[in-house]
Amino acid sequence: MATDYDAPRKSEDESESIEALKERVPDKASGSVDVEDADNPSGFELPGADLSDLELDVVVLPPQQDEFTCMDCFLVKHRSQAVLGADGHLSCRECDAS
Repeated sequence: MATDYDAPRKSEDESESIEALKERVPDKASGSVDVEDADNPSGFELPGADLSDLELDVVVLPPQQDEFTCMDCFLVKHRSQAVLGADGHLSCRECDAS
């Protein structure tokens, strides 16, 4: 049986009017105003904010005995990820696979 996809898809039970549908859906504009923005909790700085007056304290640890620095991506990885490359330098498994 062929189906005409261009034909209207109304059936007899779908006789509800637009006004009846609007009554079922709550009006977003008439609801209470959300004072606190859930996407931006208080204390969170937005990108582009002026942070020039802040001093940041960062503790830099020296490389640990079980870590190495990948010579391709320059990330510090665990020794279990180390692969000796063809040129003799250590790479991580992710960089060696690509």
